[in-house]
Amino acid sequence: MTLVHDFDLDVRGEACPYPLIRTKQQVDKLQKGEVLKVLASDPVAPQNIEAWANKVGNKLLAVEVEGGIYNIFVRKGL
Repeated sequence: MTLVHDFDLDVRGEACPYPLIRTKQQVDKLQKGEVLKVLASDPVAPQNIEAWANKVGNKLLAVEVEGGIYNIFVRKGL
């Protein structure tokens, strides 16, 4: 089941730190409460994004794995 989200960011094929950097850039453009869905193939991306989100006040809502692709849902906080 895919969560409702406002925007998509496709970073498949990119290795960290690039999925995290691009996620941060995109979340910075969101309004408070909006949700970004990140599609990533790097298995380290979910934990890096979660650590960053917790540190800066955003929220990792879920991580779904489909066929080796990580669907990472991040809600903009403060």
